[in-house]
Order: sequence, then structure tokens, then C-alpha cells
Amino acid sequence: MPMITLPDGSQRSFDKPISILDVAADIGAGLAKATIVGKINGDILDASHLIETDCELQIFTNTSEEGLEVIRHSSAHLMAQAVKQLFPNAQVTIGPVIEDGFFYDFAYQHAFTPEDVKAIEKRMQEIIKQDIPIQRSLMSRDEAITFFKQMGEDYKAEIIASIPSDQDLSLYKQGDFIDLCRGPHVPSTGKIPAVKLMKLAGAYWRGDSNNEMLQRIYGTAWSNKKQLKAYIRRIEEAEKRDHRKIGRKLDLFHIQEEAPGEIFWHAKGWTIYQTIAQYMREQQRLRNYQEINTPQLVDFSLWERSGHAAKYSDDMFSLESDGKQFALKPMNCPCHIQVFNQGLKSYRDLPLRLAEFGSCHRNEMSGALHGLMRVRAFVQDDGHTFCTEEQIQPEVADFIDFLHDVYKDFGFNEVIYRLSTRPENRVGSDENWDKAEKALADALDAQQLDWEELPGEGAFYGPKIEFSLKDSIGRVWQLGTIQVDFSMPERLDAQYVAEDGSRQTPVMLHRAILGSFERFIGILIEHHEGRFPLWLSPEQVVVMNITDKQADFVKDVVDRLKKAGIRALSDLRNEKIGFKIREHTLQRIPYLLVIGDREVEADSVAVRTRSGEDLGTLTVSDLINTINSEIAARG
Repeated sequence: MPMITLPDGSQRSFDKPISILDVAADIGAGLAKATIVGKINGDILDASHLIETDCELQIFTNTSEEGLEVIRHSSAHLMAQAVKQLFPNAQVTIGPVIEDGFFYDFAYQHAFTPEDVKAIEKRMQEIIKQDIPIQRSLMSRDEAITFFKQMGEDYKAEIIASIPSDQDLSLYKQGDFIDLCRGPHVPSTGKIPAVKLMKLAGAYWRGDSNNEMLQRIYGTAWSNKKQLKAYIRRIEEAEKRDHRKIGRKLDLFHIQEEAPGEIFWHAKGWTIYQTIAQYMREQQRLRNYQEINTPQLVDFSLWERSGHAAKYSDDMFSLESDGKQFALKPMNCPCHIQVFNQGLKSYRDLPLRLAEFGSCHRNEMSGALHGLMRVRAFVQDDGHTFCTEEQIQPEVADFIDFLHDVYKDFGFNEVIYRLSTRPENRVGSDENWDKAEKALADALDAQQLDWEELPGEGAFYGPKIEFSLKDSIGRVWQLGTIQVDFSMPERLDAQYVAEDGSRQTPVMLHRAILGSFERFIGILIEHHEGRFPLWLSPEQVVVMNITDKQADFVKDVVDRLKKAGIRALSDLRNEKIGFKIREHTLQRIPYLLVIGDREVEADSVAVRTRSGEDLGTLTVSDLINTINSEIAARG
């Protein structure tokens, strides 16, 4: 007689084994209809799972994160079933859940076309309407190898052959389709409420470029059709905001084959870059950071001592000179310790905050490169604070305040906080990891912030807080981070004289707010759709004449604006004023000034904004005050 305890503490007793789905039905018909899976004593299981002993049970519907993940996983199987029905000779390989959806890789002698994808999606909808039950069964490893080979599924047989021979495997069957899978799955195909196929791509078998190329079909699935429609709108909006397209349109930067993963900054893009650098430099100065600069090419022995060589050597660019091996630095931290080590420090010098706009290089795979978002050469707004154990928590709290101020100025108001704790493969003692993790958690709690823990996701040398932003269309970008490191200062012989005269190893806090300038600018472009706030806009004002008679006054206005620190340009072309306004509006210039004879006589300008708002006529001095006030206000 299993006694089942529900999340609210209530209990239900049954006189015989009962499935999760039947428990849901006992609670209510509505819950049973919506049930996707259940969690028994911490394990997510199929709704058909039979409960035979006392347990704690949580039931998930399609509105839960757990339920949605199972829906997406079942959608991958649904797609594979549709493919096999339409293309019987195609072999199924691997089909995992990914962010916002799923994919499945297929081996097939013919290339799938967009028309094929439409046909597959149509067949998926037909299978959903059939509401086919999904059933789980077990099979020994060797039986499963034979079973899938007889089906002509050689890739599945290869996967199974890599599993230990003493393990039984779970298979899931839905109608004429059966697949190897750990599960769980939805109870039937009709429980998949909203699914759509998105795109085709290529993928190497098992991610190895030495293996054959497979065909990958991506899809997305949601709890209801409304969410699916909203997601499609976000995708369409994201395509409109693609920073690579806007970067070309606004003449900000370009990338070419001769320098893969590196950026050619044009004048307007470099203006944005330098504006951000000057802003960060001033913010760091106000918070007592010392700006430094360290070499890019460093003897490989330093990376071996710091521990980076063992972890990142495959991602480092290295070369040999004078019989020594060097590496372009992939990060700045070991070099900052070298600066700290110059001259013996006292506890009175701590906390010591060092900051660098550090130029780094990482040998990213060519297929992973993506505009400004994934590059091989980048600059970090990097910083390292050397402090005592007692100073960790207040330093982290101060950094969180700093980070909030910066994000607000750039137009980001929603921050997500995650604490990544010790990974399995790490350096340092458990005692130090305990202290580091507690200090970060205490700093978050002291700020009264809601945060989640990411077990095992910390860096190899210490735990970290990750700060993610939501952009204007709801996408989440991981940007800032602060990490507590007891290990690297010790490995690289950093010491200070404590109050009792003893030599002690400082704690090192690794921190960044923007991450890399390149990626952050890419995010800014997409967040603002190229309509940068006034203080960031590479061109803040354009001054246009109606006829040649106003040309000299236009030049005078531009000169006065520039002397006031405003980025202004003139447009004296012999074009109609309507044409000029449209063109500069498309260039996202915030203020468009029109000068005719009346404006010359009144020492004024007619002011329009890029959004089409007519602000009327202002004197040049009033305009300068208005613009400078807006620039100073930033976010």
C-alpha cells in the first residue's frame, strides 16, 4: 500500500501499486489531462511509471520547465518518426534537447530540402492528431545492438556498443517508430501542444570533423501555440537586429577571410568602442582601480605554473623563439599577479584593485566564429582585486553595486544572478572552496537578490557569480562575472605582510562587467537595433541645409557643437531636404537639424529626432544644453 506525499505535505494512500498518471487522476481530471511527467524522490519519470512503495511525488504539467523539457525531447522523437515514415532509408542518430527546442541528426544519401522540411512538419502534426501512446521497454545491450542493426540503424548500434555490456537499455515506442532513449517522454504524441521545425544544417557524426557529415534538422516546441507564436516573433525580430547586418548598414565594422575571428573597426564603430572604454575607465577610477597594461606574448612556463596550460593549451596560440615557447595570452590574470608581485605589499595596501583593457587571443574553432559575438581576438574589461579573506564579501557587494550602475547606463534594467559552485575537476582545498562559495552567497544575500545555484559550473580555480542581462526582445546574455580564487595567487607566489608581520597569500577576485568589448558591442547593437542612446551614438547630430545660402551657417553650427563636445557632422549636398532626412534617419542619427533662411536669421535650428518627432526651433545654445544634459544622463 504505497503512501504518497505531495509537495503541499498532503498524503494519499493506495491499496495497490499505482501509476503517476493515475495519482494525478485521483487528484483531479484536469490535472490528469495536463500531466506530462512526475518526480519521485528526486527522479523525473514517465507518467506511466508504477509507484509500489512510499515516496514523495511531484507532478509536472506542460506549463512547468520540467514538463516543457520533456515535451521538447518527445518532439525530437516525433520528428524522427515523421522522417522515417517519409524517408524510410534515412538513419536516425542523436536528437537532444537544446535551448528553446531540439534537433535530430540524420544520415541520408539525399540532401533534405526546405520542401522536405515542410512535409516532415506536416506529418508530425498528423502523428500528434493520432495521439499515439508512447511506451517504454527494457532490452539488454547486446540484444539492442542486434535489434538496431537488423533495422538498418547502424549509428544507433554504434552508440549502444559504447555502453557497458551489463547495462539494460530503455527503448521508447510510438506506433511504427522505436528509439533508444533514457526518457522520460510525454504519455502520448497528442500531449505535444505546439511544435515547429526551424532550419536545416550540417553536423559531423559525434562532432568529429574526421567523421561523415550528417543532416541536422532544428525544431522548437512550447507549452502552447501562443508561446510558439511569441517565440517565432522573437526569432524574426532577432534576424532584423542581427548585429552583422546593422554593422554593415551603419558602417561600424567588417570581418574578412584574411583575419578570421578578428575585427576591422571602421571610424564609427571605433568611436563607440572608445566611448565605452573612456566611460569604463572613468567608472573604474572613481572606484579606486589602478589601470595597468600587460604583455600579450608571454613565456609558456607562466601558463604552466598558473594552471592554464593544462586546461586551455588547445585554445592558445603559441610560437617558438630563441628556443623558448611563448603563447599569446588567452586571459590576463597571471600577468596581473606579476604586477602585484613587484614590491612587497602590506595588509594596508589591500584591497588592491587592478584593471586592464586586456587584449587576448583564443583559438576558437572556425565553425564557432560569429560576428562580434564569437571571435579569436578580443579585449576584456578585466579586473583583479587582491584582498584578505575578510574583505571578500564587502568587495563582492561593492562590485555588484558597480555592475548595476554600469548596466543601467547602457540601458539594461533586468539582471539574472547565478552562483556557479565547485566543479569535479578543480584545484584547491575543500576548505577554501567552502569559504569562497559562502562569501559569494553572502554577498548576494546581503544585496537581497534572488539567485540560483549552478552546481559544478565554477571555474577550475574558484566559484563565481555570473550576471546575465535580458535584452529588449527577451533574450538572455551572460556578461559579467566575479570569481573567488585562493589557488592562483599561491601558485604564482603572491604574498603580502599581514598585521602580525607574517607572510600571507592574498585572495584574488577575478571580475569583468562587460566581458569582451567586441561581444558587448554586438549585444548593444542588437539590443538597441542600432539606435544607440545619445551618449553612445557615433554620430550624435547631423546639420543639413535647405539651399547653398545656409552652407556657412551650417559649418558654424557644426563647429560650435563640436567645441561643446558633441559629435556632429554636416550634410551640404545638393539634395532635397526630405531625402537627406530619410537617409540620416536610416543611419539612426539621434538629432537631425534643418537650417533654412529663418534659422540663419534667428541663430537657431529646426530640430527633429530619428523617431520622427518634431521638436520645433531651438537656439543653438539651448540645443547644446539639451544635448549635453541628455548625454550626461546616459541610461
